[in-house]
Amino acid sequence: MRNRSVTYSGNATFSVLADPTRRAVLDLLRQGSQPAGQIARAFPISRPAISKHLRLLRRAHLVEERKEGRHRFYQLNPEPLKAVDSWLEQYRAFWQTSLTNLKTFVEAEYEKETARHRAKHK
Repeated sequence: MRNRSVTYSGNATFSVLADPTRRAVLDLLRQGSQPAGQIARAFPISRPAISKHLRLLRRAHLVEERKEGRHRFYQLNPEPLKAVDSWLEQYRAFWQTSLTNLKTFVEAEYEKETARHRAKHK
């Protein structure tokens, strides 16, 4: 069994982002810092469930928490997302190359078919 007190690694970012509710919380926080209660009201799940999601996001360093009196405010920390973006960049390049190759192939096939059609009707 893993020790849960271990600091989250880059892989934890992917694990935390796998949950659609946590991704939705991050989307909400793109608008700016928000109190926990306001975040909780945006979702059809219990406040304790949102608190758990916020705790996991905080442990993965995707959100930062600040206390003002008895209120907790959360804000997005985009820094860990840079590692995700860097990893995804490899796939963007792969798909861009694949789509370019597909486009070239389809255009070449279209030209061949058009030439055959013209030759047939002369």
